[in-house]
Amino acid sequence: MPRTLHPVAWWIWALALATAVSRTNNPLLLFLVLAVLGYVITLRRTDAPWARGFTYYLYLALTVVAIRVVFRAVFATGITPHDHYLFSLPRIPTPDWYAGIQLGGPVSLEALLSAATDGLRLACMLCCIGAANTLANPKRALRVLPGALYELGVAVTVSISVAPQLVQSVQRVARARRLRAGRNKGLKALRGIVVPVLEDALERSLRLAAAMDSRGYGRAGSATPRSRRLTGALMLLGMCGLCAGAYGLLDATAPKLLGLPALAVGSVLCLAGLRLGGRRVTRTTYRPDPWRFAEWAVASCGVLSAVLLFVNVGYNPAELNPSIYPLSWPTLPLVPAAAILLAGAAGFLAPPPSAPTPYITAPRTEEAA
Repeated sequence: MPRTLHPVAWWIWALALATAVSRTNNPLLLFLVLAVLGYVITLRRTDAPWARGFTYYLYLALTVVAIRVVFRAVFATGITPHDHYLFSLPRIPTPDWYAGIQLGGPVSLEALLSAATDGLRLACMLCCIGAANTLANPKRALRVLPGALYELGVAVTVSISVAPQLVQSVQRVARARRLRAGRNKGLKALRGIVVPVLEDALERSLRLAAAMDSRGYGRAGSATPRSRRLTGALMLLGMCGLCAGAYGLLDATAPKLLGLPALAVGSVLCLAGLRLGGRRVTRTTYRPDPWRFAEWAVASCGVLSAVLLFVNVGYNPAELNPSIYPLSWPTLPLVPAAAILLAGAAGFLAPPPSAPTPYITAPRTEEAA
C-alpha cells in the first residue's frame, strides 16, 4: 500500500551506500552507484519541496570533480617518462618557506584521471547524502530523535529545508514574472527576483517561529542544574572515548585499550548522556511512524552492499582501486557490482509514496455568492 517509508530507513540505506563508495575509486562502480541513486530517487521520491533538490546535488558533485581536477593541474606533482604529456602551465616561482609545492608545470593525462576518480568518489558520497535528503522527510525524522538532540535536530531540519524552499520561491517568482510579461533578463531581472524571494523567506521564518512557539518549543523540563552538568560531563567523556576508540581502530600501533574497549565505553557514556538529557524535553508523538518489513528490507540492502565491499570475498581487492599505471581501462568486478545493484533493490522494496490529496474547490452557488 502507498505510504511514506520511515526516514531512518532511508538514512541507513544512504549512509551504508556512502560507506561502500568510500571503499573504491573504480569509476565503473562509482557511475553504477550514481545510476542506482537516480533509479531509486525516480521511483520513490515525493512531491515535497525537499524532494526536488537532487539535481542541485548533482551540480555540486560536478563542481567537486572540476575543482579537484583544476587543483591537480595547478599544483603540479611532476610527471614520469611513462606518462602521457598533455600540456604545460606557466610555472610560478614560490618563496623558500613554500618549498615542496610547485605552481604550474607539465600536466599529464594520468594525473588528471587520478584527480577525476578521487573527485568522483567524493561526489558520489555527496550524492548519497543528497539522496537521503531527497527521500527522507526531514520533519518526520525530527520526531525520532532523542530528546537531548531535539533542539539540534530542529536547527538541522530548518537548515536542510531552506535551500529547496528558496529554489521553489525563485521558480514561483520567475513564473509570475513570465505571466506578467516581464522582459528584463540576466542581471537586470535580479532585483525583481531577489526582493520577492527575500520577502517570502522572511514571511516563512515568521510563520515557522509562530508554529514553534505554539507547540511549546524551548520549554524547559524538570532537569536540575546538577543533572545538566552531569549530562554535559557524560557527553564530553563519551565523545572523547569515541575519538580514542576510532583512533585505536585506525592505528595498528596503538594500544589495544584504545580500540574496541574505548569505543564501547564511549558509546555507553554517550547513550547515558542522551538518556539523562532527554528528561528535560517532554514530547508527545502523534501517529508514530511504523517500522515494518519494508524498512528492514531497505536498510538491509544498503548495509549488505557495504558489507560485501568490505569483506573482500569472491573478488580481487585490487579491482576496487585500479591503478592507472600503466594506463588501461578498469575492469568491473562482479561481486561489488552485484552488491551495488542490491542497494538498488530498495527502489521496488520500498512502498510507493502516498499521492498528494488533490484540492477540490466547491461549486459556486447563488447562496454562497
